[in-house]
Amino acid sequence: MSLILDGTNGVTFNDSSLQPAAASPYVLKNKLINGAMMIDQRANGASTTVTSANYYSCDRWYTDMSQASKYSVQQNAGGVTPPAGFTNYLGITSLASTTVGASDYFNIYQGIEGFNTADLDFGKSTAKTVTLSFWIRSSLTGTFGGSLKNNANNRSYPFSYTISSANTWTQISITIAGDTTGTWIGATNGLGIGLNLSLGCGSTYSGTAGAWAGANYIQPTGATSVVGTNGATFYITGVQLEIGTSATPFERRLYNQELANCQRYYENIGSDFSGNTEGSTLYTFQIQLLQTMRVAPTCTLRTGFYFNARYAGTDINILNPSLSILNVDSTGLWAYVSSSGLTSNYPIVGRHQNYSGGISLSDFIAASSEL
Repeated sequence: MSLILDGTNGVTFNDSSLQPAAASPYVLKNKLINGAMMIDQRANGASTTVTSANYYSCDRWYTDMSQASKYSVQQNAGGVTPPAGFTNYLGITSLASTTVGASDYFNIYQGIEGFNTADLDFGKSTAKTVTLSFWIRSSLTGTFGGSLKNNANNRSYPFSYTISSANTWTQISITIAGDTTGTWIGATNGLGIGLNLSLGCGSTYSGTAGAWAGANYIQPTGATSVVGTNGATFYITGVQLEIGTSATPFERRLYNQELANCQRYYENIGSDFSGNTEGSTLYTFQIQLLQTMRVAPTCTLRTGFYFNARYAGTDINILNPSLSILNVDSTGLWAYVSSSGLTSNYPIVGRHQNYSGGISLSDFIAASSEL
């Protein structure tokens, strides 16, 4: 294969496709986070039935639906061997033969922060071409689909791809010319671009494949419905969105780097902490977040644990404590747990402990600042 190297423009291949210099084949090219499905902070590998729009499994991959309990999601569902070079995948399993109505939708989704998409220049005459690539495996064959869309859900590009062999990993590459019109979020912490991968959608959310439209489309018209077949499987990994007219090898990131990327949007805060008693009824404590989050997170105390504190030489356990947040920003939080019979201004060292007495170091507080 012949090619032309240019320090400004990048690499031009003999089929005239261009890989711009800005889209390095080595680092910092993939706009998506956790495309190899390595990180699963919430579920830790467990299968979950999707009952509402939420993050149920692999970090940054949002599960969306109009009818509850029609599919389950799990890291490495079914226990199949991933494609060469990968150790994990996101697995979807249909739980019913669902009739998809006109306004129904079922999909997985990742929102990409504006800071990470501003260089694409979408909405301008200089909009860059991007290429989406991934590995896919399904028990179904046919034409499947998804879309890119903007923050306002009024610009979208439905795309299609084909799975010809059931239960076989297939690598897909889709090139999309950047949108030169519409309103797209710039370099802010808002939603820059959303990627949908459809599991079944009605006509309301389906449009013509291969063209930008002024509508909220999730898939192209006529795409295969995964949720339409009971027991159907849909497995995906190696998802990459990059600048350029052709796919390059998947960007490999160290586990700790990808975990840190995910923790900008979600963190399981560890269970060990220190603080003080405030008056006779409160333990107050401060926690520093491991990463600066996108915005001040919403914090939720996980259930099913004791709050165990060492106070004035005595262990005090509180079953299913109630967490109250006094202050939180993108770097940390200050909170308290209620108790009784305390003396003010005593230091405390505590931990969150499960009912059986084992210690959980990662299930104290769930902090989320997802898009």
